Amino acid sequence: MKIGMTSLAGAAVCLMTVATTLPAHAQYAAPPRQVVTNGPQTNPGDVSPNWSARRNVIESAQYDRMLETSQAFRQARMRKECGPINDPQLHASCMASFNQDEPSRGFRR
Repeated sequence: MKIGMTSLAGAAVCLMTVATTLPAHAQYAAPPRQVVTNGPQTNPGDVSPNWSARRNVIESAQYDRMLETSQAFRQARMRKECGPINDPQLHASCMASFNQDEPSRGFRR
């Protein structure tokens, strides 16, 4: 009877080992999934139907000119763009960015 119980216990251990090992190996046999997309998606409201690269360049030049020549415009943009930033280091960096790349023609900073 002792031999029968030992054999039964051994068989149970073997069965549990096989049952837990096979599913683990099956996971590694499957190739990894790949996500395939169609690229960036936009909604109709995301892009203006009138948008053009040429117009964007013209408006950017006008914006730069206003920053260079109008102190009131420059101050308003600094308040609007940097004002909501709470982190002192980021706020200082934002403010400093208005003094880069654009030489002032109309007023002294």
